[in-house]
Order: sequence, then structure tokens, then C-alpha cells
Amino acid sequence: MPNIGGPELIFLLVIVLIVFGAGKLPDVFGQIGKGVRSFRDEATSDKPAASTTTTPAADTKKTN
Repeated sequence: MPNIGGPELIFLLVIVLIVFGAGKLPDVFGQIGKGVRSFRDEATSDKPAASTTTTPAADTKKTN
């Protein structure tokens, strides 16, 4: 995987500035920061993750 150096980083920042505009950048980076913060909080929490297993449906076939 290639390293991102100074010129590449400046190029990416210029592209982001062109796409979103100077007025929207604080909002965009704020939302990215909130997303990273919530991901980090969930990753380090002691609570178990939400269960992804399903319970058997009540209308399954019954054998007689």
C-alpha cells in the first residue's frame, strides 16, 4: 500500500475544498468526527453488541 505524502495530501484537500466548498467544510468534518467518535465509543464499550440471532417463528410447521 503506497504512503500518502505531503503533495498527495494537499491535492486531496484541494479536491475536497472544490467539491464541498469552504462554507460546508466545518459541517462535513464535524459529521465525520461525530461518526468516528461514536464508532470508537461503541468499539470500546463493555456492553455486549446487539444480538443478531433470530428466534424461531411461531408459525413454523408442527409435527403431529
